[in-house]
Formats: sequence, C-alpha cells, structure tokens
Amino acid sequence: MSEDCDVEDIAALLEDETVRAILTATSIEPMSANALSERCGASEPTIYRRLEDLRAYDLVESQTRLDTAAGHHHKVYSPRLERVTVELVEGSLTVEVSRREDVADRFTDLVEGM
Repeated sequence: MSEDCDVEDIAALLEDETVRAILTATSIEPMSANALSERCGASEPTIYRRLEDLRAYDLVESQTRLDTAAGHHHKVYSPRLERVTVELVEGSLTVEVSRREDVADRFTDLVEGM
C-alpha cells in the first residue's frame, strides 16, 4: 500500500526526534507506551501525542495484548511505515509513503483472489 502525502506534513512529523525514536524502537519489537517512554526518554503524555500523530498518517498500529501474569491487558504499538520516498519531478516534490500490509488484509486479498 502506498499513498501520496503532503511533503511538509510528513517532513514535519519525521523531523521530530521522539517520532523517529518511536519508529525505530517499535521496528525491533512491539512496545507499550510505558516501555516507549523509558526507551525514548520522553514522558508518557508526549509518547501518546506522538503515537496519535503517527496514527493519523497510519504509520503505526496498535494491538491489545493480554498480560496473564498481571491479569490485565495493555496496548502495544508497531510501525506500519516501510518506506518514505521523496521525488522531485519537473518542479514538483512528492512524497510516497509505503506501509506494511496488515496480516488480515493479506489474508482477505488471498481469499478474494481464489
């Protein structure tokens, strides 16, 4: 999946150090906001704001995980961002954002292709 996005919006988002730290940390393993706060050295409110910014562009996704030891659940976040390409053609800059496909979407595509 790819989508053309506004150059300024994507550049401003990726310019943020906390956003980059969230994306790189979650690319290793899905992480909770609390774990991201510790890893990124940012407050939880800041992490949640940046996660919302990333979700607005569909660059992260969340999953609910059950913690059987503690008897509750929590959300973990992982990136959907795969690649950002900036292209300059005939006086125009475009940004193309490639996202990882959701497993459910791939399964749906497989079934529909049968």
